[in-house]
Amino acid sequence: MKNALLARLAALSALLLAVIPLATRHALAQNPELQQKVSEIKQTAAQNKQALSHYSWQEQQSIAIKGNVKDTKTFQVHVGPDGKPQKEELTNLPESSGGRKHGLGHHIKEKKGEEYQEYGQQIAALAQQYAQPDPEAIQRAFQQGNILAGSGGIPGQVKLVISNYLKPNDKVTFLFDQRTKAIQSVNVQSYLNDPKDAVTIAAQFARLPDGTNHVSTTQINGESKQLVVTTQNSNYQKI
Repeated sequence: MKNALLARLAALSALLLAVIPLATRHALAQNPELQQKVSEIKQTAAQNKQALSHYSWQEQQSIAIKGNVKDTKTFQVHVGPDGKPQKEELTNLPESSGGRKHGLGHHIKEKKGEEYQEYGQQIAALAQQYAQPDPEAIQRAFQQGNILAGSGGIPGQVKLVISNYLKPNDKVTFLFDQRTKAIQSVNVQSYLNDPKDAVTIAAQFARLPDGTNHVSTTQINGESKQLVVTTQNSNYQKI
């Protein structure tokens, strides 16, 4: 009899643990104020994505390892038919080698450089996924109760913190100006394939004369290799 009672209590506890998170998520999803803020950001993101498809611009990308700049490239960029940025390299200024070198040591250094270049490209591609807000990912996070809202610190500024946005256990923080209907910054804590390979991303936004909001600068930090990729976008032209 005692064992049967204990078994029932254990089953009830398990049921409560399963139901409470679901109820919490449901309550968050039914929060009208949060829903309005999420809708504003989704609408802004969709409008800017459409507006940017009519522009081309230049992106300067620098890769630094342990604080030393190793490579700087300039790209001409436009949004392709798939909605993703298409890049054409214009210039490439690698670190000066100080003359031609030979030998095994130089070969190892070159291979190491290639490894860092590939890693830099990987974290830059990851940042691209986060920098432009994804309306579908935001809506999915809202429905799952993974969004917390608060004040950004100044009047009219809203902060949204989203967990499990694109990857399990990642975290994305949007600062949004409700007066201008513009995203001001995106800060990300994420990773490549392994959660131990942490990547942080900080993107700042600016507005064009017609009101189009765009990423002006990003700083991407690949912590495991002490590698930082910095990008600056400029010279926006209608196409």
